[in-house]
Amino acid sequence: MIQFTVYGEPVAQGRPRASTFHGKVQMYDPQKSKDFKKYVQLVASQHRPAQLLEGPLKLTVRVFKPTLKSFSKKKAADAEAGIVRPTTKPDVDNYVKGVKDALKQVIWKDDSQVVDLSVSKFYSATPRVEVMVEPTELQQIQLSV
Repeated sequence: MIQFTVYGEPVAQGRPRASTFHGKVQMYDPQKSKDFKKYVQLVASQHRPAQLLEGPLKLTVRVFKPTLKSFSKKKAADAEAGIVRPTTKPDVDNYVKGVKDALKQVIWKDDSQVVDLSVSKFYSATPRVEVMVEPTELQQIQLSV
């Protein structure tokens, strides 16, 4: 199992941008998304396996958004305890897209290896993204035989 935490405010994958260069359309990531992916890659590289993971994988991502300043002390405490959860945009899938892209060729060969995915959003005074990658149960059984 590979587990690490990316500290700082989580950034959701932004919509791709387009520009024309010599009459051809080029698509690119927004700068904020690009920077966040590089940061996730840097943190992940400190936990990189000797060989890229192969086979089916389970990915668990826990996104901790900053607690809102408008929260009362009670609501902030409830948010920290996980009782109050963010139901605002961006969606959880937009957070995980950037993380999956960043882990390609650092932890695993390709995003398609992720066959089991769990993503959760929380509030916290310490914004961060917690990532856990592990082989699926089926692969663990095959490895132990």
